[in-house]
Amino acid sequence: MIAFIRGTVADLEENSVIVETSGTGYEIYMTGTDLSRIHTGQEVIIHTYFQVREDAVSLFGFLSKDDLKMFKLLLGVNGVGPKAALGVLSGISSDDLRFAVLSDDVRTISKAPGIGKKTAQKLILELKDKFQLQDAFELKVAHQQENNTENTGEVSDGRQEAVEALTALGYSSSDALRAVRGVTDVPADDVEGLLRAALKNLS
Repeated sequence: MIAFIRGTVADLEENSVIVETSGTGYEIYMTGTDLSRIHTGQEVIIHTYFQVREDAVSLFGFLSKDDLKMFKLLLGVNGVGPKAALGVLSGISSDDLRFAVLSDDVRTISKAPGIGKKTAQKLILELKDKFQLQDAFELKVAHQQENNTENTGEVSDGRQEAVEALTALGYSSSDALRAVRGVTDVPADDVEGLLRAALKNLS
């Protein structure tokens, strides 16, 4: 199995990259997000999934190990193949996908190319027990620090505290997350305000 490929970006295609290493060019299918982060001549390390079928041999790759791990989890869902899994991660980041699964957000997942409502529901059903809310928050924060990016506001520290407070009150993680994400008119750092509004959503 090819775990990763380190080399130079020789060419970029619409859905793939050609990486040259030791005189050999490997075509690796990637998400549009990852492809937008690399350029010709750049040295890269791409974490890969090697697929062998009767009619084809393909490489799928990701810039992060977390995305590769999520890709493999998606492949474990009945009816989701490599191209569909890649389509999901092209439209939804691994962090957002975890939160969508935990909050039963069929709408967000079904927006991904090739994923309809029924497949999204199946994906949530089969993946929900593989994620923990606290782990999802910690991973998101870690990724933001790695990328040195500002919080998008979708899941802020204040919202995290609000979710944790609701779960401490006895609400399920998914209900708490859905209720807090449904609050759009309260500042993300106003934990008390978020809690009040979220409790109204739960009533």
